[in-house]
Amino acid sequence: MGRPVTKSELLSAAGENYEKMKEMISSMTKEELSTPFDFPGKKEAHWKRDRNVRDILVHLYEWHMLLLDWVRANQKGEAKSILPEPYNWKTYGSMNIEFWKKHQDTPLEKAEEMLAKTHREVMELAETFSNEELFTKGVFKWVGGSTLGSYFVSNTSSHYDWAMKKLKAHKKNCGQDPRIRYAGMSKTKEQ
Repeated sequence: MGRPVTKSELLSAAGENYEKMKEMISSMTKEELSTPFDFPGKKEAHWKRDRNVRDILVHLYEWHMLLLDWVRANQKGEAKSILPEPYNWKTYGSMNIEFWKKHQDTPLEKAEEMLAKTHREVMELAETFSNEELFTKGVFKWVGGSTLGSYFVSNTSSHYDWAMKKLKAHKKNCGQDPRIRYAGMSKTKEQ
């Protein structure tokens, strides 16, 4: 499926990708969950930033919070950018690092709960808008030159897809690590 361009596509893709991501995480072995991420050769900053499943989940959670706060503030007439001061689209990588630092003591289980809560809130908020409000440019001046729906897509289905790509790469790496393969084989023999 391509990038959603209607409300129904947005809600469907966001729900489906969230469930796929949850299933992927629940299918991970203890070894996969506890092995730190290692993506040699990957150039983008996020490949080095996120070191485990928790880091991915809190990243998604923080971006949900940005979206929720931004939309709610502007609905109340408070002019607010989606990115908090002093960040902008050229410097938001530093903001992501701050999110990462903020959650280094957050347990995986708590991260899962936090993300589940904000996912529900984002989906409920998206439901309150019409298709036109979500996917017609210029409906809300505070959105700028894009559509409100594009922000919802970026913070749900597209972001979940990004997370699943990282999780798949991690699982693949774990499968190539003889220590993890051996741990998985011995687990299978015991069952």
